[in-house]
Amino acid sequence: MVETKLVVKVEKMTIEDLPGVGAATAEKLESAGYRDLMSVAVATLGELCEASGVTETVARKMINGARDSMKMGFETGTEVMKKRELISKISTGSDHFDTLMGGGFETGAITECFGEFGSGKTQVGHILAVNTLRDDPDAYAVYIDTENTFRPERIRQLAEGAGLNPEDALNRIMVARAFNSDHQMLLVEKVDTLITEQGKKVRLVVIDSLTSHFRAEFIGRGTLAERQQKLNRHMHMLSKIASTYNICVYVTNQVMAKPDQFFGDPTQAIGGHVVAHASTFRIYLRKGKKGTRVAKLIDAPNLPDGEVCFEVLEGGFRDIN
Repeated sequence: MVETKLVVKVEKMTIEDLPGVGAATAEKLESAGYRDLMSVAVATLGELCEASGVTETVARKMINGARDSMKMGFETGTEVMKKRELISKISTGSDHFDTLMGGGFETGAITECFGEFGSGKTQVGHILAVNTLRDDPDAYAVYIDTENTFRPERIRQLAEGAGLNPEDALNRIMVARAFNSDHQMLLVEKVDTLITEQGKKVRLVVIDSLTSHFRAEFIGRGTLAERQQKLNRHMHMLSKIASTYNICVYVTNQVMAKPDQFFGDPTQAIGGHVVAHASTFRIYLRKGKKGTRVAKLIDAPNLPDGEVCFEVLEGGFRDIN
């Protein structure tokens, strides 16, 4: 009988039930974005100390308490497979592109798309947003715009092509313009608020582009380490949101030319290994012949490399054989 009561208490455990957490500390944690046990369990000591003002010893007890209650440890491959069944795919509207991506863009993961200007990165973001709304009438898409590339007119065109009400589609896309890297990171944190406080079913987060502000604010080799550390924190924040809420995170990335490469394609993505390692899927987009676009999958945990050719039309993508 005693054991049954204990189980019920563990299931309903809140942040205030953690060791070292009172009402005042819980309020500080909640205002900093720590609203459930999972957010505390995956936090670092430094983050909790800064958010709540407690000592490292107390922060460690809080983290360990949250992890024990969540039973965070090893699980079997079968259990992981069952969790994978919750993952869905967002279609691009192109059969070939979807096949390349194993059925579409995966939720619970970060997909990075890099290429030079005019290669179609923003078009993919717009199309994913519309198709997300088409597949789920209750879904919302979040579009963080860093280069003034979001166009509601384009959403209208694509929505009409997908058989959606253009006004309804625009109302279900939450757009924010980021003016610097700190603002960009803050907007990603606000996604959590949209879901937990406003109750919006966010299925897609688009950042176009990921590295624009970081590239402009950190100039020269002397600032490279600081830039990469900040970018790394940003990518981990995106990864956490994708995993926690089963959201598809799509980020576009700028490129640069390697001057020391004499053979092959000298195009290289900005952000280096930090962005590359944090991204689950990586796509290289480039211009093809006669106005077509070529998408090349260069990194995926469970898919072979390959490339497809498609055309961007008013209503969406069209496959090119």
